[in-house]
Amino acid sequence: MSTKIKKLTLPFLITTLFFTLVACGTGESVSNSEKVTVKIGYLPITHAVPLYLEKELAAQESFKNFNLELVKFGSWPDLMDALNSGRIDGASVLVILAMKAYEQGVDLKAVALGHKEGNVLVVANDVNTVQDLKGTTFAIPHKFSTHNILLYKMLKQGGLDYNDVNVVELPPAEMPSALSQGRISGYVVAEPFGAQSVVMGIGKVLYQDDEIWRDSVDCALVLRTEFIENHRIATEELVDKYIEAGHKAELKNEFARKASAKYMNVDEEVLDLSLKWISYDDLRLDKRPYDKLREALIEMGLSENPPPYEAFVDHSFIDGVR
Repeated sequence: MSTKIKKLTLPFLITTLFFTLVACGTGESVSNSEKVTVKIGYLPITHAVPLYLEKELAAQESFKNFNLELVKFGSWPDLMDALNSGRIDGASVLVILAMKAYEQGVDLKAVALGHKEGNVLVVANDVNTVQDLKGTTFAIPHKFSTHNILLYKMLKQGGLDYNDVNVVELPPAEMPSALSQGRISGYVVAEPFGAQSVVMGIGKVLYQDDEIWRDSVDCALVLRTEFIENHRIATEELVDKYIEAGHKAELKNEFARKASAKYMNVDEEVLDLSLKWISYDDLRLDKRPYDKLREALIEMGLSENPPPYEAFVDHSFIDGVR
């Protein structure tokens, strides 16, 4: 090799080594300011509104460290299959489904709530008390859901046993029609499907969730741990913008409604009622309500050893939000 070539090559090698060390030190890609694309799964429900608004914020401003791609699913099993297999990086999902996946060896972390409150127990118009449900059919979206526990607690408080009701799983979108056809006497599910029956006049609210179980935990934003570890800076910004979107969702103004309508095929009156029941202003998943959820899972026999708070919840990102 000539002396001239050596002089040209040495600065190049030094520069390459510098950027390699920087990249290794941050855990983030630095080539050409490339941003990581994070794929987040969701079902079209009002419990995922902060996610919709975060996507709208991404369209208004350029996030520094990530691009947000929302992936729509038609059912919880399909979403969980994608999350468990790594085809998506995270999801707005029923927290109990994520806890069960963790029990089965899928390394996930809950980094924020999807919402607070907003689960209603809807019944047919001729049902006036919990006792009227004895011997009838009641629908839930999934066995491993807070909705199932809400039903259990409502029946227990009303003096009935869980087995006094025929509990069936139905896709959320089918519940209002099943109620109108008399195939079920009630249901509890994510919004806006409870509001849909009320607005249509085919059902009524027997109880709001906080009347049965105050501070119940339902949906959460969960991420695969490998994504967090490989992209901590992007995760910090993702959660930061998510919480900002939650504050905007809580305003329940024209921006929030229009943004939500892009992701849910829902009547304006139904959306208004649904948003009235739900809260997005505090999306931190605290230990006390999480531990209450663990206790309920064990009591119902749905899990022998749900993951403890310290293992499953990573609140460091939400605590660092400005």
